[in-house]
Amino acid sequence: MFLPPKRSLAALAVPLVSATTLLAVPATPTAATSVRPAAAAHAAPRVATLVDVRASHHPGLDRVVFEFSGPLPARRSAHYVSRLIADGSGRTVPVAGDAILGLRFGGAAGHDGNGRPTYGPARETFALPGVIQVVNAGDFEAELTFGVGLARKSSYRVYTLTRPSRVVVDVKTPYRTVPVRTYFLDSRAYAAGRRPYTVAVSRPVTPPSTARGALQRLFAGPTQAEYAKGLRFVASGATGVRSVVVRDGVAHVRLTGSVTSGGSAFTVADEIMPTLKRLPGIRWVKIYDAHGHTERPKGRSDSIPDSLEP
Repeated sequence: MFLPPKRSLAALAVPLVSATTLLAVPATPTAATSVRPAAAAHAAPRVATLVDVRASHHPGLDRVVFEFSGPLPARRSAHYVSRLIADGSGRTVPVAGDAILGLRFGGAAGHDGNGRPTYGPARETFALPGVIQVVNAGDFEAELTFGVGLARKSSYRVYTLTRPSRVVVDVKTPYRTVPVRTYFLDSRAYAAGRRPYTVAVSRPVTPPSTARGALQRLFAGPTQAEYAKGLRFVASGATGVRSVVVRDGVAHVRLTGSVTSGGSAFTVADEIMPTLKRLPGIRWVKIYDAHGHTERPKGRSDSIPDSLEP
């Protein structure tokens, strides 16, 4: 008989991997607007309102588009950052990827007069060769900040288009990828007690580190289309993957964060194991908590830490 979990499933958590090179992109001024001298002192600059963020793959590159209503943002900048910092609080905002491209738009907002977002979710996952996530880190006093999580650092170009107003970021993808299957919770099947509880989706990763790439994509969570179908990532308190070592057919996965089942019968282990076991050369998976503990550290067998037991 299917038993529901004692607590609700854990929320999405994603890893942060640093990249350090800084590449400054100069801002492009917008065209000046003519006003009468008497009104000039009282005329407030128009603020661009972000209405859409989208990403797609094109031959040789991934393209991220920020579309605005009204004018273009008065100031635009982009550079690689070691971590994404939330405006105001100064806290680190997690972004999935080996590199983070930081973007800032001055003279722009992502909310309406009632404070409601105008462009969609603050964190969105994409199943593209380079772009993994686009994450908002600030929307305050006409300053918008985003981080683009990338599979690897690559050259990029930032430019603008009009009618409608758009800031476009093209990131080169001059590398080969291979498809892997990542397994997410099917929340509808789980609620109905109908097995299997997981659904596989395809993700591109860069070889030879396919195991690491597969888990990176797993921790990024489902895309918006997949989320609408009921797919969820259950993190069980894990904030990322510290290391993945494959030896003698066994994948040793060490997690970060305060890993716990929370009393649930379904945990992050139920997503990690099928994801890795579909890869060549992996037959067993041993999952360790942040302290390096697992129930059966030796031998060819599956293993989870005590904290992931129901």
